Amino acid sequence: MYDELPVYKESYDLLLDIFRFTTNFTREYKFTLGERLKKEAIELIVLVFRANSKTLKYDILQKAREQIEVMRLLIRLLKDLKQISLKSFVRINERIESVSKQLTGWQKSQKQ
Repeated sequence: MYDELPVYKESYDLLLDIFRFTTNFTREYKFTLGERLKKEAIELIVLVFRANSKTLKYDILQKAREQIEVMRLLIRLLKDLKQISLKSFVRINERIESVSKQLTGWQKSQKQ
């Protein structure tokens, strides 16, 4: 079942963290970068679900890896705009890195 996958659980925890810390953004960034980041995180979870339910997973996993990179870019931008603390930036990046590694491993296993 998809919700028992470690990559799903980590992605979900990442989504929760994102929803929690976007509430503190200034209005200017809450409804632009904050909403975009939330949408990217939701799409990531959807892609993990889809990959788990398909026989041919490689392309879906590639899209999920691209989602992660977009999220990484948005998080860095938010840190540079001083919307998230260094502590939050590090915590989120650790989660992003964990998801990224799991997706990469899953994708490599599909190639064989």
